[in-house]
Amino acid sequence: MALLDDVKSELAAFEGDSPAAIKAQAAAMIRFGGGLRPVQNAYVIQAVFTSLDAAEWLRNTLRNVFGHEAEINHLTRQTQNGPVETYVVLVTRNVVALALQTGLVDRRKQQVHGLPAEVVNGSIAQIKAAWRGAFMARGFLSDPGKASFLEIACPSEEAAMALCGVARRLGIQAKHRTLRSSERVTLKDPDAIERMLKLMGASRSAREWTGKRSDGETRGKANRLANFDDANMRRSAKAAAEASEKVQHAFEVLGDNIPDNLRQAGQLRIDHVDKSLEELGKIAEPQITKDAIAGRIRRLLQLAEKTEKARAAEGK
Repeated sequence: MALLDDVKSELAAFEGDSPAAIKAQAAAMIRFGGGLRPVQNAYVIQAVFTSLDAAEWLRNTLRNVFGHEAEINHLTRQTQNGPVETYVVLVTRNVVALALQTGLVDRRKQQVHGLPAEVVNGSIAQIKAAWRGAFMARGFLSDPGKASFLEIACPSEEAAMALCGVARRLGIQAKHRTLRSSERVTLKDPDAIERMLKLMGASRSAREWTGKRSDGETRGKANRLANFDDANMRRSAKAAAEASEKVQHAFEVLGDNIPDNLRQAGQLRIDHVDKSLEELGKIAEPQITKDAIAGRIRRLLQLAEKTEKARAAEGK
């Protein structure tokens, strides 16, 4: 979670956006963080975050850009993995006016289930800001070294489809899926994840994530190669042991009736079970090639097999 917290803190510190982009980010943070909620006979706007920096960004933006006061409530809930800190940004006054300003409801005061039309059809800066806000609210990022994914939990299917649609305007293919009745938008391609992090404004975190992922892949490749080498060694040792047993049996079948060159090759196999065929060829006198010693051992075994069959035929 440390890297995810760092990403959200970096996004909260992002500067240089236009007023329209700032509003798009705030609208997405509210939409994906919670939205319009009925309380008794009234409505409130709330957004829940796991990042205090994200919560403070939204509170300050609501005050300085939209002219609405908001409070932050700090909550702690216990889970199987330990306590989880959450920060709830809550607006209780002039709620309808803020809902209209942020696109939670349209001009007919009907609730918008996706993203506001002015965001979906807005500039590239607004789209980047919308993704930034959605990620700050409900974004997840895989730890480096594990299966790569960047994911956003969405409040509705319409919101998920809108997020996928605007991602295409950024040149990134995002996948919409339903997981345990939860709507998700997911990126799995590492290059797309790195690019989206940069587009959202988390360039430093993107470099860190990519660097750690590359290190993890390098270690993983080294481990796979080591395991591959170990497996090869085990297979080679098993094959050599089996060959040695077959040669021993061939010697018992043939007795003294073995050509010298075949006997020498077979004896080397018995005496040096742990050595490869290439190594056996080098210690032979005179030295011979790997293929030559393999061929001699093969002919020795064939001769023994032929002899056994002949004896069996004679005994019938």
